[in-house]
Amino acid sequence: MSSLKLNETPVRTSRNFNINNIKLENIDLPNKIKKFQNVIINKESQKDLIYDNIHDFEIKYGLGIEKYIKENSNSKIKLNVITKTTKDILIEYKFDENNINLLENIEIVLDENTKSNIIIKYDSDKEVKAFHAGIIKVFAKPNSVSNITIVNLLNQNSNNFISIDNEINENADIKYTIIDFGGQNSITNYYSNLIGDNSNNIINGIYLGTNKQLFDLNYIAELRGKKTNVNIEVQGALKDEAKKHFKGTIDFKRGSKKAKGNENENCMLLSNSARSLALPMLLCSEEDVEGNHSTSSGKAGEKELFYIMSRGFSEKEALKLLVRAKFNSILETIKNVELKNRLIYEIESRLD
Repeated sequence: MSSLKLNETPVRTSRNFNINNIKLENIDLPNKIKKFQNVIINKESQKDLIYDNIHDFEIKYGLGIEKYIKENSNSKIKLNVITKTTKDILIEYKFDENNINLLENIEIVLDENTKSNIIIKYDSDKEVKAFHAGIIKVFAKPNSVSNITIVNLLNQNSNNFISIDNEINENADIKYTIIDFGGQNSITNYYSNLIGDNSNNIINGIYLGTNKQLFDLNYIAELRGKKTNVNIEVQGALKDEAKKHFKGTIDFKRGSKKAKGNENENCMLLSNSARSLALPMLLCSEEDVEGNHSTSSGKAGEKELFYIMSRGFSEKEALKLLVRAKFNSILETIKNVELKNRLIYEIESRLD
């Protein structure tokens, strides 16, 4: 068993906030594991995939276990996007009793003037005690456009650790939707380096915690190019004794004149025992930029609950409707109907 200190904030704050990092006790870090076999890749992906031919790319921030992941990786995929396509490129990892541990490296190269929709999904059988630790590195070349959806649907016997690192060049437009429902512990580090002028990065996130789940979310964006833009929108709900830490940092570097950065995180508390901590930060080394941040948490509105229940719904059904309504603006950005329906089902079942 290992004790892990993960997900450091880029700038340390007072220890009293208890949010500079996350400390986990008694975590098994598997090693010498067999190749992960249960990877589903749709036909649209196949022509662009190259296995095991990944650069030794660097991660600026990360969780703190990237060296371990690289040294013990049991799945490597390189995705070269070389065309404009409206079809989904799907990579799905399914955990079962024969595929319990996944340490994966995914490298995505978005060529110039390409357009793509990419879905990376992690799913598990209900009783499997899975372990997932992964690195996703995205190189967005000039004028590339991509919608990237990352979905965590692991069961609550599992652990989920993921590090996402982006290099975004001029006029590239990269949108993320990150759905985080699974894992006893789910720890995410997201970093964006907006190098090129007029580059754009939109991040929409949803988390839903029940029982004793723990989410630690660290979103970092550094803006370097002129007229760059980043927007972070995270919506969440916590039930039972679930906990969440959100850390959001937007950093305007020298050279980022006329750049814009916005972040908003909102958490709905569905019980008296749920806990939410948040740390939004704006850092600036440049003039003539625009930055905004906000965070909030609170119980489901009593007036809204009363109104819905007066229409014949139970309290549980009313809470489900409020959560669905809260998540709806982000769910509507998902164009894959099958995935959207699965997420709606997961929301319903996890709130039962």
